[in-house]
Amino acid sequence: MWLTRGWGALVSRPRLFRIGPLPAGGAVERRVPFRGLRMSGPTHHGDEGVSDRPDEIQVQFILKDGSVRQVWAKRGERALYLAHRYDIPMEGACEASLACTTCHCYVESDHLEKLPEATEKEEDLLDEAPFLSVNSRLGCQIILEPELDGIVLRLPRATKNFYVDGHVPQPH
Repeated sequence: MWLTRGWGALVSRPRLFRIGPLPAGGAVERRVPFRGLRMSGPTHHGDEGVSDRPDEIQVQFILKDGSVRQVWAKRGERALYLAHRYDIPMEGACEASLACTTCHCYVESDHLEKLPEATEKEEDLLDEAPFLSVNSRLGCQIILEPELDGIVLRLPRATKNFYVDGHVPQPH
């Protein structure tokens, strides 16, 4: 039997590993949670040291139905991962690798000027987002800092992965 590293990088769900060679023509795999080494620190790549910090930044999400969710973020946390932590439906299909627009949101009020300017790559991706607005940003590129306390992020009516049958995309 052999043990190989499984799917994904540092994520909040258990790491899965493939055990044993696959049968000659088979697509059968046995997946088991890895219970050996434990990683401490961030739950997402690029958020090193964030998990040890206290929740200190107030963030409001306005959902597609108009309801408001007020949550607390850690300094240095990405808005996308904050949404995932509180089960707010911001998808993030590319897991913050800056390759999609499924974490598109609108930054309300005066907090837009407090954010760093969008990179050229983010601007190019936002051009592909449906319902683009002057206050559009990608949630994976919003790094929450104390000066953003009270920021309001509104989710768009739909993203590029929008389904018309009521399917709710899940973060990866």
